[in-house]
Amino acid sequence: KDMVSVEKAVIARISKAGEVFEVLVDPDKALQFRKDVNVSIENMLAVQEIFKDSKKGERASASELEKGFGTTDVLQIASQIVKNGEIQLTTEQRRKLVDNKKKQIADIISKQGINPKTKLPHPQQRILNAMEEAHVNVDPFRPARDQIESVVAKVQEIIPISIEKVEIAIKVPIQYAGKASSVIRNMVSVKKEEWTSDSWIALVEISAGMQAEIYSKLNEITGGKAEVKAVEH
Repeated sequence: KDMVSVEKAVIARISKAGEVFEVLVDPDKALQFRKDVNVSIENMLAVQEIFKDSKKGERASASELEKGFGTTDVLQIASQIVKNGEIQLTTEQRRKLVDNKKKQIADIISKQGINPKTKLPHPQQRILNAMEEAHVNVDPFRPARDQIESVVAKVQEIIPISIEKVEIAIKVPIQYAGKASSVIRNMVSVKKEEWTSDSWIALVEISAGMQAEIYSKLNEITGGKAEVKAVEH
């Protein structure tokens, strides 16, 4: 049985119905599980128990589990705690996650942002250096896109950068519309959309630096049959 040693395990915890519930998990497997990788819950748990206080070895009672989760199934509850609760990471893990997230954020900013003086993008490394200098804190669990605005605000104190927004209208033939609309929604915010009998039409707001990426994605999905044009105000 491939279980985790208690020494290596970290605590994952969640508050439900006014009570705290904890499980002991393998930190790496718990993070993988959060990303929806097929990790078995059983292999992730150090012990198949739900605790109120794992340090004291104090277990949660069946009635508390029922009240908090609507079930007493340990594996179901453990998966909820790991998915939605907080995982106490080791210092090394946290550093790795934060570094990866910083790189993702810098990558997006270098694609979307420009130096307003030269109208050219900043390379990723320059943005990473500016983030260091500005002592930017990133949240390893929040999506990179949700942190762009706050990071840009900090980085602007170090280097000239702006993310210029443009509106574009997209028209995609109906047979590609399902895939195209879900891909576009993942990338940008859709301001208006309309489904007609033969196409999906959307008005989206994007950062100027993303235009090329959007065009190539749409062309890839539709085999070059998408129409895209900038909207003048």
